Amino acid sequence: MSARDSINVLVIDDSAHNRHTLSTLLESAPDVRVLDRAADGEEGLKKVLELKPDVVTLDLEMPKLGGYTFLRLLMRTAPTPVIVISSYAHKSDVFKALELGAFDFIAKPPRGTREALEGLRGELLDKVRAARHVRPGQRHAAPGARAMAVAGELPLVVAVGASTGGPPAVQRLLEGLAAEPTPCVLVCQHMPSQFTRAFAERLDRIGPFTVTEACDGDTVQPGHVYIAPGGRHMVVADRGSRLELHTPPPTPLDKYAPSVDRLFTSVAQVLGSRALAVVLTGMGADGAEGALEVHRAGGEVWAESEETAVVFGMPGEAIATGAVKRVLKLGDIGPALATLARRKR
Repeated sequence: MSARDSINVLVIDDSAHNRHTLSTLLESAPDVRVLDRAADGEEGLKKVLELKPDVVTLDLEMPKLGGYTFLRLLMRTAPTPVIVISSYAHKSDVFKALELGAFDFIAKPPRGTREALEGLRGELLDKVRAARHVRPGQRHAAPGARAMAVAGELPLVVAVGASTGGPPAVQRLLEGLAAEPTPCVLVCQHMPSQFTRAFAERLDRIGPFTVTEACDGDTVQPGHVYIAPGGRHMVVADRGSRLELHTPPPTPLDKYAPSVDRLFTSVAQVLGSRALAVVLTGMGADGAEGALEVHRAGGEVWAESEETAVVFGMPGEAIATGAVKRVLKLGDIGPALATLARRKR
């Protein structure tokens, strides 16, 4: 493959060992080329402007110019897809980086075993390839005000599936729904297990709803958002007078945990024609089979449009099934859900 056809990556990390490891993993693929490396944000910003890479990998904790400042300056001067390389010890930092415009993040494995490095290699290459197709400056970030959740009958349950580009998209959806904070939202976001609780805590602080990581046996409540725990599924069960959440472990056949298909299918089985599923940005096809189940049960499936989706894989696959009733820009999904919730009260 020629240099012109390669995905050109700039690696920014203050650790020489990490720079070497990431470069080796990236260049193990014939379609990826490491243009250069930088040891801090200041050097990294200069090299982005000079070399114009397709994708940047970024460590957040660096001397001279930290990751947050780097992202602010980069998105203002030369918007470029950025994949944050984060440690499990700094989970909350990741979500701030995503709000500042980072494309996605990857968690460093706690141990550098051969198996862990192979897993890191696969995830890194998948996300670098997806990032190359992001339109410059495209991101999901929006500030929002907190609103009080309204107690009472549960008028609307919304099941949401997302993957790459999903955390800021989920936040944007919730902010758009803030005008009618009575629904319950069930979120299946592909994310490592060590990050889903931090994701829930961040949304709880800045969004309009009470947000928690789902626990087995939780009763579904109005004005609440439940985040599927990483490494486990989240499904809905009918308990007569109430809906209950369960978080079963994955089986060897499950490609994703949590699985959007599993969530959507359970919502279809329990809610039937009242089921409502929304597919947001993400790589792959998770959610497509579940969307069909919702459609067969008489419920509705909505999908984010290609115009705003950071990665159109999941929404596109759902749309291709013929099960999707509405295709909306991200900024229109929350208000449309609020309008629907008012009608159902």
